[in-house]
Amino acid sequence: MRELSIFVDESGDFGPFEKHSPFYVLSLVFHDQSDDIAQHLEKIRDALVARGLPADHAIHTGPLVRREQDYRLLDMPSRRSIFRVLVDFVRTSEVTHHSWVFSKRELGDTDRLVSAMSRELGELIRSSYEFFSSWERIVIYYDNGQKEITNLVNSVFNAHLSVEVRKVIPADYSLFQAADLCCTLSMLRRKIETSGLSASERGFFSTSKDSAERALRKGYFKSLDRQRFGG
Repeated sequence: MRELSIFVDESGDFGPFEKHSPFYVLSLVFHDQSDDIAQHLEKIRDALVARGLPADHAIHTGPLVRREQDYRLLDMPSRRSIFRVLVDFVRTSEVTHHSWVFSKRELGDTDRLVSAMSRELGELIRSSYEFFSSWERIVIYYDNGQKEITNLVNSVFNAHLSVEVRKVIPADYSLFQAADLCCTLSMLRRKIETSGLSASERGFFSTSKDSAERALRKGYFKSLDRQRFGG
């Protein structure tokens, strides 16, 4: 049976616009279940253990960049290497992705933000309907982190397609962590275009504003764009 897996993740909150939280990101990662990624997953597990983390650790790229949560005691080289492990996983595995970055300042409130996400997701499905309808089964994975996204996923996908929605435990699926990475990189791109990177972000990717932005554009954004779903 030809099965498509779609992993959904988000970055941001539904509160009012604030300087520290100006955007909301929604990312999808698509994986054809016939593509074997076992070797890629083994590389991730080996890399985590080598850096003192459990083999089943769920990589969270935002805290990794900011040196928060599980990464407080890790030095910069260790954190950068973990980030690159996840980037290499996405780059070398047969997955595609699509992300949207929404401005909370422009949309104003939760209802308008949810409506904008619903429109964009619906348009992606309609514009690629031939692709989606070619699968015998479509399974969508989300961790139910925010009820608005849970409702959005169920309502929009089921309005256009026959899908199965499952709750995912992040540590169980590196592809869900790949969606987290897509959220982070999409957010960083928008910040470069608007308010600029934070000090922790500049320090993580390089040593100065210009070189950090250059490193992201050449080393990460180009790779991300090559695997973008839907143009």
